[in-house]
Amino acid sequence: MKELIEKIQAEMAAFSKDAEAQLVKGNKAAGTRARKSALEISKLMKEFRKASLEAAKN
Repeated sequence: MKELIEKIQAEMAAFSKDAEAQLVKGNKAAGTRARKSALEISKLMKEFRKASLEAAKN
């Protein structure tokens, strides 16, 4: 589960960087990367939820 949390944190950092670049600089490519990161974060969060529920059962 620790690896999953590290992946989420890395993806959040990438999202934050790209979203900021889109907002401040108007970088369209950064916006595309930010949207891709958002989808990946969503998937990782679902994995985290499953792992968290499993850990709570044990």
